Amino acid sequence: MNRKGKRTTGKTKLKRALGLWELVFTGIGIILGAGIYVIIGPAAGMAGNALWCSFLIAAIVSLFTGLSYAELSSRMPKAGGEYVYTERAFNKRLAFIVGWLMVVSGIIAASTVSLGFSGYLNAFFNTDVVLTSILLLFFLSMILIYGVKESAWFGIVCSLIEAGGLVIIILFGLPYFGSVDYLEFPDVTGLLSAAALVFFAFLGFEEMVNMAEEVKEPVKTMPKAIILAIVITTLLYILVAVSSVSVLGWEKLSASQAPLADVAWVFFGDVSHTLLGIIGLFATANTVLLVLLGTSRLVYGMAEGGMLPKSLASVHKSRRTPWVAIISLMIISMLFVLIGNIKTVASLTNATILLVFIVINLSVIVIRYKERSSRAAEHRFFMTPVNMRWFPVIPFLGFLTCLVLLVNIELKLVFFSALLAVPGLVLYELLKK
Repeated sequence: MNRKGKRTTGKTKLKRALGLWELVFTGIGIILGAGIYVIIGPAAGMAGNALWCSFLIAAIVSLFTGLSYAELSSRMPKAGGEYVYTERAFNKRLAFIVGWLMVVSGIIAASTVSLGFSGYLNAFFNTDVVLTSILLLFFLSMILIYGVKESAWFGIVCSLIEAGGLVIIILFGLPYFGSVDYLEFPDVTGLLSAAALVFFAFLGFEEMVNMAEEVKEPVKTMPKAIILAIVITTLLYILVAVSSVSVLGWEKLSASQAPLADVAWVFFGDVSHTLLGIIGLFATANTVLLVLLGTSRLVYGMAEGGMLPKSLASVHKSRRTPWVAIISLMIISMLFVLIGNIKTVASLTNATILLVFIVINLSVIVIRYKERSSRAAEHRFFMTPVNMRWFPVIPFLGFLTCLVLLVNIELKLVFFSALLAVPGLVLYELLKK
């Protein structure tokens, strides 16, 4: 590796094709996803008219951890994000388990959201849900193999359409602003439980770091892109939350099966469900594409590090994409399309990723401790602000806030998430031999 993180061997390299705003919009696309269109209803039932506060709490937790990712991605601008960071801070075994959990979460999310896409398409054309999901996974995987820049631009177009749907909700809801008490909520527990649920809508910034080897000047670009993506999506989410409770009130919002479609119905009547259905198609397709993009780079990075079969690190000679990793994830995701409820998966994914985020925040603290006698790196890499000598305060706050959200998720889901680590540990021991 040279100072800019480029590989110096004769092997085919990943292509550095993404600039700052391409990475920012890719991150926004992953974060926006389909989650906001589904979980805002159940969250309103927990948080009442103070739904926006739950989004703000989740955003603060995301920003704390996002800053930890920003520092680590600037220090180690490599594909394989979480695996690379945890190995540097702790050891290969924990690194493999963390990487395993992220890969499993990516596969489950991609397959489940592909079913969400099929559900929207079925409403228009009465198509077969399972077959459509499989075809979507195939089509998007081919785009990913074709090129990272092309994948990013496909994602940017979808992201603009997704964001457009949210902007419509905000703009048409403006006349209703001030119609309810925005500080009214059932109790603090409900507010925190809603924050733990809507945290799912912020997930995606962690996927950005896995594209570090395909980003121009990653040491400078990665931290800026992560922070901008979180800030922009936070503003959108809070304004959507305020608009939604202003238009419908939290009671109707929480009872709705299609909450944002029902908000849009107030403005557009029956056309709203068609409009939101079309936006839903782009949102779900974009989520699947970008989750597969980030997860394939994580698999590639772990294979490069010798912790998965080397074939998974194969890079296409002309397209310069990790084609074997992409095809492998496509096939496994196709096998998972029978998993159903997106709300259950949202909570299960939250619990799994919160466990990973706890490790990532601790990784910053451990690496800073190990390097406390050396100050050379401080001038070359992004470092989280607010420090007490070598001790980073923000990663510590990220660790604490992730713990708070974790205890507000159903215990059985946390248990199942932790249980997912067991096959990863078994696989590690087998591959180590």
